[in-house]
Amino acid sequence: MAILVTGGLGYIGSHTVVELLNNNFEVVIVDDLSNSEKFILDNIEEVTGKRPYFFPFDLKRKELLAQVFDAFDITGCINFAAFKAVGESQEKPLDYYENNLFSLINILQEFKQRNISNFIFSSSCTVYGQADQMPIEEDTPLKTPESCYGKTKQMGEEILKDFAVAHHKKVALLRYFNPIGAHPSALLGELPIGVPNNLVPYVTQTAAGIREKLNIWGNDYPTEDGTAIRDYIYVVDLAKAHVKALQKLIASDEETVVDIFNLGTGRGSSVLEVVEAYERANDVSVPYQICERRAGDITIAYANADKAERELGWKADTTLEEALRTTWEWQKYLESRG
Repeated sequence: MAILVTGGLGYIGSHTVVELLNNNFEVVIVDDLSNSEKFILDNIEEVTGKRPYFFPFDLKRKELLAQVFDAFDITGCINFAAFKAVGESQEKPLDYYENNLFSLINILQEFKQRNISNFIFSSSCTVYGQADQMPIEEDTPLKTPESCYGKTKQMGEEILKDFAVAHHKKVALLRYFNPIGAHPSALLGELPIGVPNNLVPYVTQTAAGIREKLNIWGNDYPTEDGTAIRDYIYVVDLAKAHVKALQKLIASDEETVVDIFNLGTGRGSSVLEVVEAYERANDVSVPYQICERRAGDITIAYANADKAERELGWKADTTLEEALRTTWEWQKYLESRG
């Protein structure tokens, strides 16, 4: 059965495509290459021995999206297509609302018209805002997110809930915490364009000498070492959860399903702890400087992922240092490409 994967050449998307192909799904990728590179398609084929179908266009192009649905018997979608930088979203709110929400609505219109179900949404722990209690559970009350990026994820979830109820569809909202790492083959990984917005790629580029110093945004948070705490999940573990969630939707006999899962490790690590773990794991040095806090950032977030383990039979079991080792191998691969 054919699964549409939007943003399928991106970081999490490409790893999920690998897991889908390894589980004998046919994969159709739509990706406008705004935050990815074409060579990833070749690397997916090298890793799996299978080449997914690929169409390079913007999902806001309704007519092109309709042609993909005409050409394939799509039985589900995993939607990764979104701008995702917290800081940038504060500077370019309209771009984020337009890109992240219009593309989602266009896909759902095709699902409605063609009577397709099984939709997986790439959501985020940012929908919780700064939660009052840790760990964060799926029924933790949602607050107004601190960033426009987080708001688009929260709005996307609301759109999908309304869509599922009104049209009797099956959807899963996957709220990830902080994906890190690269594929064990070192052929797939995070590929930031320009200055990285996420911590681990910046750490990696600093260790590699591409960046002079890592900027740590604030050391005056109410945490043990003063730096912000996040739940860092290995990207391959995360990719496998998407397949499990999709299989659950497909197998369900219920007409209307709205599944919500936190995807994390259940452990929080501070920024300084990640830097030190990276240095240990890869025997490198990561110089850093403390900067002012960044707009949109919260103090602490880590998951209770028991529901995913209970209902999906899934658990993130890769250690922080193991994940960070794969990141360095990926960086060495990128350098070998020149």
